[in-house]
Amino acid sequence: MDLLSIGAFARLTRLSPKALRLYDELDLLPPVHVDPDSGYRWYSLDQAGRARLVGQLRQLDMPLARIRAIVDLPEGAVAGELAAYWAGQEQGWKAKQELVGYLINQLTGKETTMYDVSVRTIPARTLLSTSETLTADQIGAFATPLFMLFGGPTIPRPDGEAGRPFLRYHSEISNDSEGQVEFCCPVNAADVDRIADLYSDMTPSTEGAVREAFISVPKANMMTTLGVESLRQWLSDHHEEAVDGPRQIFLRDPATAESTDAVYELAVALRD
Repeated sequence: MDLLSIGAFARLTRLSPKALRLYDELDLLPPVHVDPDSGYRWYSLDQAGRARLVGQLRQLDMPLARIRAIVDLPEGAVAGELAAYWAGQEQGWKAKQELVGYLINQLTGKETTMYDVSVRTIPARTLLSTSETLTADQIGAFATPLFMLFGGPTIPRPDGEAGRPFLRYHSEISNDSEGQVEFCCPVNAADVDRIADLYSDMTPSTEGAVREAFISVPKANMMTTLGVESLRQWLSDHHEEAVDGPRQIFLRDPATAESTDAVYELAVALRD
């Protein structure tokens, strides 16, 4: 088998030797042979396709950890992962574009069209909750299995709006700064002890009746920040005060929703 030096392989695949050394360290693209004396790396021509794919995915800013997780999948599965990744990137850019527009309007004294805010009363209820300290990009892995489990028919919950599970954010978080995120599931008071015994990592508590100011967010805007700003502006305009951090109440699975469907409500509990 003819081998290519790291320099020749770099020229063939348009990857730098530095990138190839990094991909070797991550076990993403190891050379087929390493000289035991010099440590020099040698590659096979058969590795060129994989190398080009890795390089192309990096051009799309796909994280190396995600590339490593998908690059060995069948081609159709890789295509599906790429489509899902790019859909997330497009939503992220839409959120940034909206934030830029909002900031420009703020800085130039122009008005921004905000979400319509409604108010409702949620009756007193019993909650089961669990919390973790997370960055924004870790929320999905934390919350998705909890919503799937506790949002289903096996958990006896109050009817209507009062029975929807939600996330409660106790501090500002981003991909670079972490904060406490609490998953809360309303349950029927008569069943709380039985359910708490089944799920020992969930903590029971009670919440008194609260007024909530809330907005509905469609799938097309689910990653934007205008919802939070709309609630902040409404609180200021109506001389209201939030009791705690915002609550995110999912209405349906975003994966199966249309772009105009409301996928979650963003709410704040109001102080009496």
